[in-house]
Amino acid sequence: MLERMNQALDYLEARLDQEVDMADVARIAAVSEYHFRRLFSALAGMPLPVYVRRRRMTLAGAEVLAGELTLLDVAVRYGYGSGEAFARAFRSVHGIGPGEARRTGAVLTAQPRMSFRVVVEGSTAMRYRIVEKEPFRVVGRKARVPLVHDGINAAAEAHLESLDTRAIVRMKELSDREPEGILSAVVHLTDSREDGAEVDYWIGAATGFEAAAEERDARDALELALELEPVPESSAVLESLDVPAGTWAVFDNHGPYPGALQELWRDVFTHWFPSNPYVSRPGPELLLTQPVESGAETDSQLWVPVERRRGSVEA
Repeated sequence: MLERMNQALDYLEARLDQEVDMADVARIAAVSEYHFRRLFSALAGMPLPVYVRRRRMTLAGAEVLAGELTLLDVAVRYGYGSGEAFARAFRSVHGIGPGEARRTGAVLTAQPRMSFRVVVEGSTAMRYRIVEKEPFRVVGRKARVPLVHDGINAAAEAHLESLDTRAIVRMKELSDREPEGILSAVVHLTDSREDGAEVDYWIGAATGFEAAAEERDARDALELALELEPVPESSAVLESLDVPAGTWAVFDNHGPYPGALQELWRDVFTHWFPSNPYVSRPGPELLLTQPVESGAETDSQLWVPVERRRGSVEA
């Protein structure tokens, strides 16, 4: 799969001076555009549009300094309809405007051309199983938090601590299917997996549509009783997230919290996906774990929505 990813990047590189349809790039990698963007972000540490902009501005920077084309000609060549838009993009990468860079012969920032290869970092096996699930709902509370790849996520911890006993008890009552118990669900709002990218972070339980509908009706009744005022956060009435039917890769993990989990999340996208006949699909990533003090050992389970890669053969 990494060979196909590199072929896709070669295709992209040859077209940096023109409009590129990312769906065409993804087809060369034999994956969906959704998975290509997610996998690229995980492997490269930056979203695909950021990489494309930096590469274009690297090439544009060389032409700006060469002085053979007008600044407007350089802007048009790399897809910018105005000098102002080009100058903004140029400054965001190089920290200086193109005109000033040409006048002063400034030192510019280069984004190297990227390619991917397999690096063997250890012999630890990743334990996983593939599960087919019917549609269900996550019923709980959500908050918008930043991704944190290393160490405690203070915003996520604060969301957990904000839950009152009644809400937690109600979640436990509603939990009636895998993954059983109080879980967290991460809904990515963009294709970026960069540190600091915002996600919707749910704490809740997996349940059926009937129980979730009853919970929604209870919330509506409470809002009506409060004369349409927002339901207080301390209320045990919960929100719901619909999750469609599909295939899940379920990874078991044991290690120090939260480092082992953060490493598992990284390894799923950088090691497991490139070496298995599956790609990611839209949907929340679910985590079942027992909260412990930072550094303490704990068992966890990560559920990632997947589908078989096009052209792969069933074993």
